[in-house]
Amino acid sequence: MEVKIVTEGTTTTVSFIGRLDTPVSQEVAAKVEPVLEKADGIIVLDCKEMSYISSSGLRIFLTVRKAAAAKGGRVIVRDMNPDIRNVFMMTGFLNLFEIQEG
Repeated sequence: MEVKIVTEGTTTTVSFIGRLDTPVSQEVAAKVEPVLEKADGIIVLDCKEMSYISSSGLRIFLTVRKAAAAKGGRVIVRDMNPDIRNVFMMTGFLNLFEIQEG
């Protein structure tokens, strides 16, 4: 799993590349943690190159959402493939996030 973080102005984009599964979730959470300090802006969680997400991965997304809600920011989940979208739908996460398609 690779995580790329790019900040432009008040927008921070976090791109997830590969499988966000339980074994890598702690490492990914540590990489995403600095983004929580910028949660008063817009955080884009780019899933274009994510092939899988586990419950541990969903927890990371929820942590970002809670930080943004506390600071008045926005979280946008972008470019989910059908499998990731299905996980979000089954877990109710589609209703928790602003979703954008490419």
